Amino acid sequence: MNNLLQRTKGDKVIWTIVFFLSAVSLLAVYSSTGSLAYRVYSGHTEYYLFKQLSVLLLGVLIIYFAHRVNYTIYSRVAQIGFLLSIPLLIYTLAFGSNLNDASRWIRLPVINLTFQTSDIAKLALFMYVSRQLSRKQQVITDFKKGFLPIIVPVGVICALIMPANMSTALLLGASCMLLCFIGRVPLKFLLSMVGGALLLVVLMFAIAKATGDKGRTGVWVSRIESFFSSNDEDTPYQVQQSMIAIAGGGVVGKGPGNSTARNFLPHPYSDFIYAIILEEYGIFGAFLVLAAYLILLLRSIRIFKNCPYAFGAFLALGLSVTLVIQALMHMAVNVHLLPVTGLTLPLVSMGGSSVIFTSLAIGIILSVSRNVEETGDKTQEVTNPAIAA
Repeated sequence: MNNLLQRTKGDKVIWTIVFFLSAVSLLAVYSSTGSLAYRVYSGHTEYYLFKQLSVLLLGVLIIYFAHRVNYTIYSRVAQIGFLLSIPLLIYTLAFGSNLNDASRWIRLPVINLTFQTSDIAKLALFMYVSRQLSRKQQVITDFKKGFLPIIVPVGVICALIMPANMSTALLLGASCMLLCFIGRVPLKFLLSMVGGALLLVVLMFAIAKATGDKGRTGVWVSRIESFFSSNDEDTPYQVQQSMIAIAGGGVVGKGPGNSTARNFLPHPYSDFIYAIILEEYGIFGAFLVLAAYLILLLRSIRIFKNCPYAFGAFLALGLSVTLVIQALMHMAVNVHLLPVTGLTLPLVSMGGSSVIFTSLAIGIILSVSRNVEETGDKTQEVTNPAIAA
């Protein structure tokens, strides 16, 4: 045991955040799945508790082994992961498991396990973009040599994710744009891409509105229209129940396991788990969860500034940015600041593949942190563009 602790390196604050969010996940998932487990498993309400516990333990093991790997190896893995993501996403659109008219999952034969291919694609894309940014720093202001090799892969992956999961595609695209901005890509290039993406989205919405599309685009249109509607009757049912949960929680909450909204709120263990946290632990408890993600971002910024090599710096910051933005968007949906999406709360919502790939991302961040600790200040040179600037 002592040997294991001695081999555990990396930012101790990030490790603390991992265990804190894991504890929150166990409490919130156990509470929010009580009714579901009772209906599905005839009163065995502990089923989902033990299932989530096993997934989180697997996640911690993944974090440990991932942080022991030298992060430079992920640079080599990035190209393979990116190239594999494209056929996986295409296969998912064509043959993936359907839920609410969206093909997001692949079901593995024999073991009958499903996972979201977008989780693999997100991780692979961030590693690939970090690799490209670090390699293209000398020509980063050149549109053809510096910008296109970075932005084309982003566009391809986002375009393949968008038909089934627009919120994830927009989140991924925005996170990559932010990472490119930090990587000194000229602002005019980024603004042109953002403008083109917005024009494409508006065009898709206009076509869906004109044709009366009832597919995924039609769902996006209805969600946005209901969000901006001044008529309370247009408020989605899950948002209404989320507001009831938040109002019932108040400042200190009802206490662990005392949620009533879990019996009425759709997907309280995933898409709306933050509402359950607000109801049971109040504004104070929910603020602690929010603070945990913000501290994760701050610690990753510190790793970015101290990492002597551009790839590690971009990798740590890029992965943390997408996790934190996803968490903030999940919270914003739960308190009705954004239209309803299918985004989960990283490392807290119930899930298998989402927890595993989130754990892998955190393990990579800690791998960079471990390298920074071991190298110390002796290599603090201009190889990091943040230092050079």
